[in-house]
Amino acid sequence: MSTAPRIDIDPDAFWADPYPMLARMRKEAPIAFVPQLGSTLLTSRDDISISEKQIDVFSSHQPAGLMNRLMGHNMMRKDGEAHQVERRAMFPTVSPKTVKAHWTALFQAHADRIIDRVGRGRIDFMRDFALPFSGECLKSITGLTNIGFEDMDAWSQGMIEGIANYAGDPAVEARCHAATSGIDAAIDDILPVMRKHPDQSILGVLLASGMAMESVRANVKLAISGGQNEPRKAIAGTVWALLTHPDQLDLVLRGEVTWLQAFEEYARWISPIGMSPRRIAKPWAIRDVSFELDERVFLMFGSANRDEAHFERADQFDVRRDTSKSVAFGAGPHFCAGAFASRAMIADVALPTVFARARKLALADDEPVRIGGWAFRGLQNLPVKWVH
Repeated sequence: MSTAPRIDIDPDAFWADPYPMLARMRKEAPIAFVPQLGSTLLTSRDDISISEKQIDVFSSHQPAGLMNRLMGHNMMRKDGEAHQVERRAMFPTVSPKTVKAHWTALFQAHADRIIDRVGRGRIDFMRDFALPFSGECLKSITGLTNIGFEDMDAWSQGMIEGIANYAGDPAVEARCHAATSGIDAAIDDILPVMRKHPDQSILGVLLASGMAMESVRANVKLAISGGQNEPRKAIAGTVWALLTHPDQLDLVLRGEVTWLQAFEEYARWISPIGMSPRRIAKPWAIRDVSFELDERVFLMFGSANRDEAHFERADQFDVRRDTSKSVAFGAGPHFCAGAFASRAMIADVALPTVFARARKLALADDEPVRIGGWAFRGLQNLPVKWVH
C-alpha cells in the first residue's frame, strides 16, 4: 500500500455527506489512505487531472476489479489503443452530430409523452418523470427497446451498487448478477431483429463494427450502468437545486443563464460520479507519497469539483460560475463517451421542457428530500407539487 497518511472515516457518515471529510483531506492530506475503503484517495483537483492522463501509471485496466468481475471487460477498464478501438466503435451512436440530428428529437418525444401522463398535484418527480424519461432515452440509445424503463432502472441500480460494493455484501452482489443476467437475456431476445435491421443504437453500431460479442455485451452493460442512474439523478437534482435557489432559476428563465450552465454547475456541485478507481501499473511517487505496484487508488471527482484552489465558494450552487475546471465527466482519455447525449437529454430537453410545461412546480413540504452516496451521489426522491 502507499506511504500516504492514514485517515479513518465513518462509512455511513461518508455516504450521507462526503464533502466535510473530503475538505479535511484536501487541507491535511490531499493523498490519503482510507482503511475503511481499502484504497488511497486522491482529492485535489490538480493531482486528479494530471494523474488521470497518466494511463501508464494510473491504469484503468483492473483485471480483478469489481466492474470486470461483475459486468465484463468493457472499454472503461481498458487503456490505450484497446480502449480507443472500442470507443471509436461506439462513437457513431453518441457523436455530437448523431445526438443533434437523431437523438434529440426522440428525447423530446419521450419527454412530452411522459409529461402528458404525469398527474396534477403531489408527485415524486424522480419516480414520475426523471426515472422514466432517462429509462426511455436509454432504451433508444442502447437499442434494447424490447424492455420496460422499469427494467432499465433496476438493472442500472443493481450494477451501480454492485461495482461500488467494496464492503463485499453478498446480497448486493446477487442483485448485480441478476441485473447483468437480465441484460444478457434482453440482448439475446433482440439480436435477430438487430442483425436484420441494424440501427444507430449502441447495440446496432457495435454489432456492425464486428466487435466480439463478449465485448458488445460488456459495453452495453457499461452504457446502462451510467446512462440511467446518473442522468435521472442529475435531472431531478438540477430541478431541486433550481427550486431551492429561486433567484438562480429566475436567471435561467429570463435567458441570462443557459440550461446547460445550470446543469454543468449542478454536476460540479453534486458530482453524480464522485469517484473513479485506478490500478497502479508501476511504482510511482507524487510529492512525498510513494505507490506500490497493483495497489488501488480512487480519483475523487466529487472532491476535485469542490477544490477551493479552483472554485470560490465551492460548497455553494451558483449557475453563474465558470465550470470549465470541473471534472464531472472526467478529465483524460476516459472522458465520458456519453457526455454529449447526457447534455442533450438534460439541458436541451428535460429541464426546459419541465419548466415550460409546468404552470406550478414547487417543493412539497410533507417529505424531506433524501440525498446520498460518495462513489455515485444524488437524490433518492424529489417530492413536488406539480400543475400542468
